[in-house]
Amino acid sequence: MTATDHAVELVVAAARAASDKLATQIIAFDVSEQLAITDAFLLASASNDRQVRAVVDEIEDKLREIGAKPVRREGERDGRWVLIDYGDIVVHVQHEEERQFYALERLWRDCPTIQLPADVHGPAGERPAAE
Repeated sequence: MTATDHAVELVVAAARAASDKLATQIIAFDVSEQLAITDAFLLASASNDRQVRAVVDEIEDKLREIGAKPVRREGERDGRWVLIDYGDIVVHVQHEEERQFYALERLWRDCPTIQLPADVHGPAGERPAAE
């Protein structure tokens, strides 16, 4: 089993939204084989609490535009690690310090990654070179 097309569509839209707000280290995992509750995780980092909130707001706005509503949202008050559960996907937006400390990539490294568009910040956090 792999992530559904709908889950991949949501992941790509959320990744683009995060990238638009300058999130870094954006990576998506297909966790459908390991978890029955969701198909994919999207991880993104932000350099401060305000940026975490801005990234979360942009993701919610863009996903709302394509008809997706979050089932649950946690951690917004602290602004250090916000989890947005859309059922098909779960988005984690973390302050860089939490991202390093919890290292969710290590937990899910055996899961296949979901290819993100070239205009999205990759795992190293760089922007694609201008052509």
